[in-house]
Amino acid sequence: MRVWLVTRYEDARAALADSRLAKDGAVVGHLFQRNTVPGGSPRSVEPRTAGHMLNTDPPAHTRLRTLVSKAFTPVRISGLRPRVEALSAAFLDALAGREEVDLVDDYAFPLAITVMCELLGLPEGDREQFRQWTQDYNSTGAPVAVTSAARSITAYVDGLIEEKRRMLGDDLLSALIEARDVDDRLSDAELVAMVFLLLSAGHETTVNLIANGMRALLHHPDQLARLRSDPALLPQAVEEFLRYDGPVNLATYRFTTMPVTIGGVEIPEKELVLVGVASANRDGDRFSAPDRLDVGRTPNHHLAFGAGAHYCLGASLARQEGEVAFRDWLRRYSRIEAAVPLEEIRYRQSLLMRGPESLPLRVHTG
Repeated sequence: MRVWLVTRYEDARAALADSRLAKDGAVVGHLFQRNTVPGGSPRSVEPRTAGHMLNTDPPAHTRLRTLVSKAFTPVRISGLRPRVEALSAAFLDALAGREEVDLVDDYAFPLAITVMCELLGLPEGDREQFRQWTQDYNSTGAPVAVTSAARSITAYVDGLIEEKRRMLGDDLLSALIEARDVDDRLSDAELVAMVFLLLSAGHETTVNLIANGMRALLHHPDQLARLRSDPALLPQAVEEFLRYDGPVNLATYRFTTMPVTIGGVEIPEKELVLVGVASANRDGDRFSAPDRLDVGRTPNHHLAFGAGAHYCLGASLARQEGEVAFRDWLRRYSRIEAAVPLEEIRYRQSLLMRGPESLPLRVHTG
């Protein structure tokens, strides 16, 4: 499929905030079809999973973002910290006595998905199934799997909403349902898409942050030792994990509403544009020694969470979970080693998300 890729930091930052690069799921779906090369399988867009705030521009984006922003204020996120710490401790306690663990399956995913489910007020069941659906949905080169996952997600979220309607509570999903039923500020499709976005993006970014960050530390044992000796560096270290090998590879699809010149290149109207945030975060014109992990790097104005109106709403929550995770792992285990050669770690095949399928580790408490 033909797309235009923006890779340098300054160009990427400008593109992320450029209103001439628009978001609209229906238009993007049309361009998927138009731009797929002969013999290729065009990706489809499922309106009931794609019609969320990441795929809209103001004023619709402003309305949708306002509905959920109260759940992600600094005060609310700070108030979640004791629960995040309790969950982290519980998942680590469950690993007691094991010398080999999978950071993704045994810790990062359970932590991230539980936090989001509790924030939304969802039951514990079906989390593994939902994880598989979201991974399929964000996969690359498998349009049939994407379409099937979208349908499964839609049916699943419909069921969650109906169940929650019967017993509203003090949680984010109840608030969104009330916005739909009382104020009529959300359509049915928007409600489904919003729940999908919060559940999927809300856990995938955190899982990838934790896994990519640990893999980076194992690649740089000097920085692992530095972080152990100076835990006060944890906030800076999390920012460096986000820059060095962040959870998002490419920002979500945009398209040009008119001819737009980026980096001296004119992109015609109605062309798909992808912004390479992972590439931008390794731009040597912006970051010194960009391919070196430095847990004390400052300043560190990376683009891992985007920029402009679509800056990630859950960034502060992901940062908090990352800080708790690395603090607890370094406290709990005196030695952490890769259980397989790091070069053999398989990453998920996805244009947008970047994270390993698993990360087997050998751990020692003594």
